[in-house]
Amino acid sequence: MSTVEGHSGKLIFGKLGGVDILAMQGRFHFYEGYSMKEVTFPVRVMYELGIKTLFVSNAAGGMNPQFKIGDLMIITDHINFFPEHPLRGKNFPTGPRFPDMHETYDQQLIQLATEIAKEKSIRITSGVYIGVQGPTFETPAEYKMYHLFGADAVGMSTVPEVIVAHHCGIRTFGISVITDLGGFDDPVEVSHEEVQEAANAAQPFMTEIMREMIIRSEKIDSQHTETFNTNHPTEGWK
Repeated sequence: MSTVEGHSGKLIFGKLGGVDILAMQGRFHFYEGYSMKEVTFPVRVMYELGIKTLFVSNAAGGMNPQFKIGDLMIITDHINFFPEHPLRGKNFPTGPRFPDMHETYDQQLIQLATEIAKEKSIRITSGVYIGVQGPTFETPAEYKMYHLFGADAVGMSTVPEVIVAHHCGIRTFGISVITDLGGFDDPVEVSHEEVQEAANAAQPFMTEIMREMIIRSEKIDSQHTETFNTNHPTEGWK
C-alpha cells in the first residue's frame, strides 16, 4: 500500500452518469522504494479488467510564469526524467516493443475538458509535465533547468502510469493541480502540508470538470465505457 501521508490506498468501484468507474484513492510512488513494475501494476490490472480510459491527476510544482497556485493544468505532453523506464525488460503483449508516443494524451479529451472549463468559467491552463524521481522538492536551479527543458510543471508521479496505459492502448487524460511555484527570481520554500492545502482548494473545480467529462465522453464514443481515475489531488503528492 502507499506510504505517503494523505494517500488512503483504497480501490473504489462505482458508477458515474451510468459509466462504470474504478478509482484509485492514492498511488504507489517510485520514491517510496517500489519498482517501476509495482508502480504501474495497477494500470496492468485495470487493462485486464477492460478499462478503456485513464483519468490521472497529480499535484505539481509550476514553472510557467503565467501560472498561479491553485491553477489546473491540462497535461498536453510529458517528459520522462525517471531513472528507470516502466517498459524496461521483457515486452508485455499489450503493445509493441517500441511504442509511438506522439499523442500520449488524448486530444479529444483535452478539447472536451477545455470546453467544459470554459462553460463553467473555471480557470484552466495547459502545459508539459516532467516526471522526476523525488522525494525532495526541486532546488531553484532544478526548477529553472526543467523549464529550459520545455516543462511547465514538475512532479513525482503520473508519467510511468501513463506510459504503461498508452502501451496498453488505453486513452489518457491528465491534469495537474499547481500547488507551488519555482524557478523564479525569489525562491519560495514549500512543504507537503502546503501542497495538500492548495490541492484541497482546487479539488471541487477539478472534480466538476472530470465528472462532466466522464458523462460527455460516454456519449461521444460509446466504445469507451469505463474510466479509471488515479490519485485524487486531495489525497495526493507530487
